[in-house]
Amino acid sequence: MVEIFCARQNLDYRNAAQVNELKHWFADSPMKLHSLHAPMYNDDCWGRTGPGAVVNIVDPDKMRRKASVDEVKRALEIAETIPFRYLIQHLGVGGEEYDDRKIDAAFSSMEELNVFARHRGVEVLLENIPNQLSSAERLLLFLEQTHLDNYFCFDIGHAHMKEGVAAAFGLMKDRIRSTHIHDNNGTDDAHLFPMNASGGTIDWRAAMELLRTGDGNYPLLLELREVQEMESPLTEVRGVFEKLENV
Repeated sequence: MVEIFCARQNLDYRNAAQVNELKHWFADSPMKLHSLHAPMYNDDCWGRTGPGAVVNIVDPDKMRRKASVDEVKRALEIAETIPFRYLIQHLGVGGEEYDDRKIDAAFSSMEELNVFARHRGVEVLLENIPNQLSSAERLLLFLEQTHLDNYFCFDIGHAHMKEGVAAAFGLMKDRIRSTHIHDNNGTDDAHLFPMNASGGTIDWRAAMELLRTGDGNYPLLLELREVQEMESPLTEVRGVFEKLENV
């Protein structure tokens, strides 16, 4: 199974021809679309067109927040052509500071997105990311405050940068439905190949022991940064899965 990141330079989710082409690819492949990662920018160059390109569903400005929600909806519409189970959603952007107004904005956005997704057979998962709104503890508090019934995508690399893998997993484990697996040095969000790159400091033996407590309920989805000099990334990915399974 695979997760597709909704960056328009990668997949233009607004382009019906591209989405239909992808549908035919999946029809001819044993691989299934497990999840989509919600867009972080609305342009096709990773936000370089300016601040207005940022997709941020916790923006206190109502017009900007609504524009961001609408952008996520356009990605969710892929489910009308290619079924998938989960949409992975951030609350805020990297380094986002805490503000009660942002909690109110996040609640309004998630209410709207949950309904829109549910009508298309999709469940929205909240991901722990390195900011003041989306640590494991903050995500649980957000659900408690809003009474929303969302589940989580557990990002092990982001947990390593925040409260630590074991602590974050302990808080999130009852609501984890998917994962993002990658390594880093505890500071930089490098999305390194696990057990296969210098600079990664996650204890993968301990991490896999935690993940195995899910009795197979946690799919392991690698979320890796491209390495230009790597000749055969898919071969490396197979090697990573073998190492994780055998650790």
